[in-house]
Amino acid sequence: MSMIHYQLSIDQRHQHLFDVRLAIPAHSSNTLHFSLPAWIPGSYMIRDFAKNIVSITAVDEQGHSLPLQKNDKQSWELHTNGNPVILNYQVYAFDTSIRSAYVDDHRVFFNGTSVFLKIEELDNTPHQLCLIAPADKPQWKVATGLTRSDKTEKYHFGDYHAECYAQLIDCPVEIGSFDVAEFDVYGVRHHLVLSGKHYADMPRICADVEKICQHHIELFEPQSQQAPFTEYWFLTNVLPNGFGGLEHKNSTALLCSTFDLATKSEKGNKTEAYMTFLSLISHEYFHAWNVCRIKPEEFIKPDLGQETYTRQLWAYEGITSYYDDFSLFRCGLINFEQYLKLLQKTLTRVHRGKGQTKQSISDSSFDAWTRFYQQGEDAINNIVSYYTKGSLIALWLDLTLRLHSQGKKSLDDVMRRLWQDHGKTGLGTRDKDLSNVVAELSDHQVAKDLDTLLNQSERLNLSSLLEKFGIQQTQQPAAQDLLSIAGEQQGAYFGVLYRSHAMGLEVTAVLEDSPAESAGIYAKDILLALDELKLDSTSLESLCNTLPPHQPVSMHLFRNQRLVTTEIILLPAPKLIISLSESDPSQSSLWKRKTNATQ
Repeated sequence: MSMIHYQLSIDQRHQHLFDVRLAIPAHSSNTLHFSLPAWIPGSYMIRDFAKNIVSITAVDEQGHSLPLQKNDKQSWELHTNGNPVILNYQVYAFDTSIRSAYVDDHRVFFNGTSVFLKIEELDNTPHQLCLIAPADKPQWKVATGLTRSDKTEKYHFGDYHAECYAQLIDCPVEIGSFDVAEFDVYGVRHHLVLSGKHYADMPRICADVEKICQHHIELFEPQSQQAPFTEYWFLTNVLPNGFGGLEHKNSTALLCSTFDLATKSEKGNKTEAYMTFLSLISHEYFHAWNVCRIKPEEFIKPDLGQETYTRQLWAYEGITSYYDDFSLFRCGLINFEQYLKLLQKTLTRVHRGKGQTKQSISDSSFDAWTRFYQQGEDAINNIVSYYTKGSLIALWLDLTLRLHSQGKKSLDDVMRRLWQDHGKTGLGTRDKDLSNVVAELSDHQVAKDLDTLLNQSERLNLSSLLEKFGIQQTQQPAAQDLLSIAGEQQGAYFGVLYRSHAMGLEVTAVLEDSPAESAGIYAKDILLALDELKLDSTSLESLCNTLPPHQPVSMHLFRNQRLVTTEIILLPAPKLIISLSESDPSQSSLWKRKTNATQ
């Protein structure tokens, strides 16, 4: 069986259309079934990419039309009698996210899940993609982790190959007049691609990212320092506002803001935004091992046409979220005090809501498709994130293993074992596999405690454990943003999350048992005035610093364009903010230390 051939043209950029030609050689099936995925691995939500197919037709080798039958929202079938056939179809692409596809006169980006029809009977056949260069864009280049043909040079249009359909859709493609810098880590060429307006100091960024890549490779392969890929691509779309990442086996699609990137004017200082960008890089690169290769049994051959459930997302996103910031400290990109500030934000995000008392982290993983990826205004009260609480459970596990082994074992050893037993073998993990590894490296009680943490709906208190590592945890009153510490003059708090609105403040969420909830304030309300004074983010903070608690004050708001007047009794700011400080460096050294790299 020869290759499946896709040809992609981007001549209709002003219409935001891809023209795709899919040529199928002679085959052994009488009928072929085609489908476009409903979701993309790494983003657990049904997105129905097939809705963007504008037109589709089928012909034989002589160009005669063939009847193509549509079976449901995302699949078709064609009677071929084993003869060669050609499908021609158009895909609408105007989504700037990292999950889908986009084309205009300045930039092209796509994931294969949004563009390439899968042939069910031939999905393990080698696939070829021919990217047609637009005649009026001679300066445009191509960046992708797909394998280049012998005649196609790096960054050029031409032919690219994949061993199977799964590999084809695992390599996003960036096209345009992007900037690129290359660097090597343990013999592997890495590419930092920036598409969009930016002021980045690319040599400095590459030097920082190189440290992260080196750390992750050494963590999983301390002896050989061998990466599981021959090249790696950071495909970064730079927009005025944006943030996100999606992992792939030898690349990642990133979205960041223009001002997230380090610039020469910063003269070596790291802004909070740049540290967040480096953490994103760390997170997605760590995924090259943890979820792209070490993965749940359910994800080995996932059904991309419908939800694929697992209770293990906490381990794949939560553990990765623990390492993304902690690795910045280990690499020397931030100091320990800066790391603790990042950690205390995560602790606060989990602590400020009541979701962890209503949903276990295991259930959060299972319900990702709906309750996490389609969050409503009640999310802060009723669900818990398998990213944030998952990272705290990973922290608990790392510290507990270090404590029980007097610093000889850590979460690093767990990850290396999972890499050897599952990542390298392609054997998916079952729900108990991680606990079994923990039991082998420590004891059954630690594994049992881990299972309890994963399946209970209770608050996770790490203060006593952190204290054993010389870290003091305190709780302080929350400011109105519920993530920063209230000032000394803070008199009262409201209990809402909000965003600016032309008329005042729009409520995005109301905290359970808060003054706002008691006053009957709802999400989507437009807050106009408090105590007869117009509201914006600055005046709300000033009023809460001034108004005494426990006394009713007037509140004016719009609800569904109707003016509502009510009273609210503000309360003292609750201690929702968790702060961390290092009290004993000799004790915290047990946490900072790398454990023995035994295989």
